[in-house]
Amino acid sequence: MAAAAGGSSVMRAAQKFWQLPDDDLAALVKLARQVDRVELKFVVPASAHRRAAEMFELAATRARRQRVYYLDTPDRLLHRRGVVVRVRSTSGRPDDSVVKLRPVVPANVAPRLRRSKQFVMEVDAMPGAYVCSAALRASLGPDDVRRAMARRGSLHNLFSPKQARLLAAHLPGAGHIDDLAVLGPIEAARHRLRPEGFDRVLQAERWTFPDGSRLLELSTRATPQAAAHTAARMFAVLRRHGLDLAGPQQTKTRATLDFFTAAPVAHRAGRNGPRPTR
Repeated sequence: MAAAAGGSSVMRAAQKFWQLPDDDLAALVKLARQVDRVELKFVVPASAHRRAAEMFELAATRARRQRVYYLDTPDRLLHRRGVVVRVRSTSGRPDDSVVKLRPVVPANVAPRLRRSKQFVMEVDAMPGAYVCSAALRASLGPDDVRRAMARRGSLHNLFSPKQARLLAAHLPGAGHIDDLAVLGPIEAARHRLRPEGFDRVLQAERWTFPDGSRLLELSTRATPQAAAHTAARMFAVLRRHGLDLAGPQQTKTRATLDFFTAAPVAHRAGRNGPRPTR
């Protein structure tokens, strides 16, 4: 990726996906050298969901079903502190949990975290924006999330000791994991695609919220060295399918927190019953 930064045709093509000013593009290139991988994301405008589903033939591909929950304080303090807490159950696979920090400065991350096999640092990049994030993950049993959501005061069972220590540093006061509000569930379907002319897997995620509204995200991962090439190819795929990259983009996390903290009480799940929105 660094070699592409000098104004090569690959970088110019990648810029059509990233759509960043030159200074921001240079900062993205520099940041990508310090992480494990780069994830390229594009949120399809709601008006183009049906067309995108037809063009990528999502109905013809097998989807892996997931149920996704986020945890935060009712006033979204964790999110405001740059902490994302998510748990999910996946059909045919173990459940999992993640504590994610974003944005982060790679040089400021503790060496003991960087050495952990469950720790990943990446740059999430979408048209017009990017952020460096650090995620500490844990694999769970196949029914752990369902049991925790059904039992009062057992959310802590979904997190490893390392995750609990990382999260404790950001909880308010004497707060505890079991005190967090549960935002969800969101029903998700993940499709693995191989579009013509694309040399890696393109993942399509369709998230369905309790009111029936949907979010459709297309994403792929690349090594830092291959990020510019992958961005150029992804732009070509999106353009060939008639998708406009100029519209506003929003992460799945932000869309979910906005939905559940602004929605009526009936849409917010909680172990202790519905919680008022602050």
